[in-house]
Amino acid sequence: MELLLSIALGIGLSASTGFRIFVPALLANVACMNGWITPAESFAWLGTWTAFFALLSATVVEIGAYYIPFVDNLLDTIAAPLSVVAGTLLTTSFVEIDNPVLQWGLGLIVGGGTAGLVQAGTSLLRVGSTTATGGLGNPVLSTVENVASFGLSGLAIFLPVLSLVAVASLIWWLWRRVKRYRKRRA
Repeated sequence: MELLLSIALGIGLSASTGFRIFVPALLANVACMNGWITPAESFAWLGTWTAFFALLSATVVEIGAYYIPFVDNLLDTIAAPLSVVAGTLLTTSFVEIDNPVLQWGLGLIVGGGTAGLVQAGTSLLRVGSTTATGGLGNPVLSTVENVASFGLSGLAIFLPVLSLVAVASLIWWLWRRVKRYRKRRA
């Protein structure tokens, strides 16, 4: 049961990295420092003050940059591979399996894959917003993404099974949006 909860936690945090890369890691850091969750032994650094200040600084810069028109589109290009890395790292850090190959493989496939799917969906939404509004609607989209990242991260930390349901629903919704978008373009 503990393994399933840790996988649900990892998936929830990984999906959150699809919205913002540093928010889920920052919230995981705060949760680790307060003893609400415990990372795998080799990821104990996640619960340190050094990590807190580094992640807080990165989070503030990332959130602020997404409110600058057209910089947000550039960030989405950079964020695509970084969200996969962050999602892999977060899932791997909470799934405690004795076999490191299995631990990292699970982190990459489940965590990185989830982060990549969510990031791809949000990137497509941003491109659509930029096209439809000339970039003027992007700050609204950025606010929604910020709320989603904070909310889903909190849900993953406190109610990991519910976050798993939310992630599945989110991926289903994004898949339907992409399918509808392709149909309109054809």
